[in-house]
Amino acid sequence: MEKYLQQEKSDCIKVVLFGPESTGKSSLAKELAVHYNTFYVDEFARNYLQKKWDRYQLACELKDIIPIAKGQIKNENIIAKKTTKILFCDTDLLTTATYSKLYFNGYCDPDLQESAIKNHYDLYLLMDIDIPWINDDLRDRPNDRKVFFNSFKNSLDLNKKKYAVISGNFQKRKEMAINLINNLLNLQ
Repeated sequence: MEKYLQQEKSDCIKVVLFGPESTGKSSLAKELAVHYNTFYVDEFARNYLQKKWDRYQLACELKDIIPIAKGQIKNENIIAKKTTKILFCDTDLLTTATYSKLYFNGYCDPDLQESAIKNHYDLYLLMDIDIPWINDDLRDRPNDRKVFFNSFKNSLDLNKKKYAVISGNFQKRKEMAINLINNLLNLQ
C-alpha cells in the first residue's frame, strides 16, 4: 500500500458520511461535529474540482483521482491529530475509489483500491437518495442516483465495512445518525 494513501495511527473513532452526490453528507458531517463538539474533515474533491471548474470549465478526469485521494487522506490525518474522541469524515478513499469506478468504466488505481480497503473507519453512514437532488457546477448525474446508491452500498458490502443507511428528511437523518453514534460511543 502506498504510504501517501495510508491513515496515520489515531485513537479517535472515525465515522464516514458515504454515498452519492447530493445526499446531505457535508451538511450532516458539520452538524454532527457541532453536536459532539469535535472536528470533521471536508470533502477534498469538492474544493479541488470546483477550482478546476472555475478556472477551466473542466469536470473530473482520471488524472485527478490520485491527487484527490492524497488530499483527502492528508487532511484526515492532520485533523485526526486534533481529537481523541470522534472524527467525522465527509468522504474517504472508498468514496473516491467508488466514484473512480463509476466515472471511468470500472477503473480504479490499484494503490487507491488497496488503501481504500485497508484504511479503517468505525462506522459508515450510507446516505439514502430519498431527498431532492440539488444542481451545482459539479453534480452531473441526477438520473443515475439509484445506480450510484447501489454502487456505494455494494462497495461497503464487498469490503465488509460496518454501515447503516441514513434516510428521511434532514432532522430524521441527524437523529438516526446520533442514535447510531451514541451506541458506538456507548452513550445510551
